[in-house]
Amino acid sequence: MIKSNRNREEETEFDFENRIVSSSEIAEDYEQELSLRPKDLAGYVGQEKVKEKLKISMEAAKMRGEALDHILLHGPPGLGKTTLATIIASEMGVNIRVTSGPAIEKQGVLAALLTNLKPMDILFIDEIHRLPRQVEEILYPAMEDYNLDIIMGKGPSARNIRLPLPPFTLIGATTRAGQLSSPLRDRFGSDYRLDLYNKNELADIICRSSEILGVNTKAEGAYEIAKRSRGTPRIANRLLKRVRDYAQVKGDGIITEKLAIEALNMLEVDELGLDMTDRKMLSAIIKFFGGGPVGLDTLAAAIGEEPITLEDVYEPYLMQLGYINRTPRGRCATRGAYEHLGLEYPENKEKERPSLNENLFENGK
Repeated sequence: MIKSNRNREEETEFDFENRIVSSSEIAEDYEQELSLRPKDLAGYVGQEKVKEKLKISMEAAKMRGEALDHILLHGPPGLGKTTLATIIASEMGVNIRVTSGPAIEKQGVLAALLTNLKPMDILFIDEIHRLPRQVEEILYPAMEDYNLDIIMGKGPSARNIRLPLPPFTLIGATTRAGQLSSPLRDRFGSDYRLDLYNKNELADIICRSSEILGVNTKAEGAYEIAKRSRGTPRIANRLLKRVRDYAQVKGDGIITEKLAIEALNMLEVDELGLDMTDRKMLSAIIKFFGGGPVGLDTLAAAIGEEPITLEDVYEPYLMQLGYINRTPRGRCATRGAYEHLGLEYPENKEKERPSLNENLFENGK
């Protein structure tokens, strides 16, 4: 059984104009993801190394009759950290309570969550790096000794009350593992990083989602959607829904390669998963600033976005493709960015490192 007090408004805080290729969760994703999530490890596609380690840990914990070690899941958004947490609970045969770091504003909220857990239950905290520091501190004895320390009163009359907790497992998920404090990170027994998916894995996910949604998707059509999904299952499922709509209105309801290309071109998502805003950013660096370097604030003003939006939302994927370099003087467009936009690369520019475009998700080729 899954119990949740997750703040859905908090989830959509970074919803920039419902950007279709954003890996952050948007409102339309929530109900969809609940229906498309696999229920066991066998149905969970990809992340083979993580799955193998989890299988061993879960089997060992079952044999000893103990709670699973505390687990930290980290990696880019949209890769299935929440899904994996629910699968772990299902495989262990225990309940899971789902919440998020921003939703736990006071120590009393966390204390209530912990004291309501039953033996072996799982507490899942998404975006755990956003826990307030004073709340985080009461997690330390809870994770180490299964005790909850509560301070009653103030001043000289204050006294400490220690409440025993049942053995439980804390699963923390974060997109920014570097922002976790060292004391909290050190208390996790297992630390797993989820990596971007290759094209073949995403195509398998799309085919599985198509079966659940009742959509007839050809293998070539699924692969075309996978190519433009930026290595992220959440984006793949989102694109599948949009292509399904296009297939029903403009075609016979069957997603073929040709129809998928038409639908995604209409959505302005190119063969690498870049949308209009990504291309606008690259074009601004090249056409307005001669390929760079250009400062983040200047670039943000040129395209009408906030600097933090460019840095956190747009830049990571463009850097993974090798289309942008960060230098002490500012952002620079690489030869790959020029070629992707169909522009001639100035030969007098300094030699730049080769584009990573051909190597991205190479295992999926």
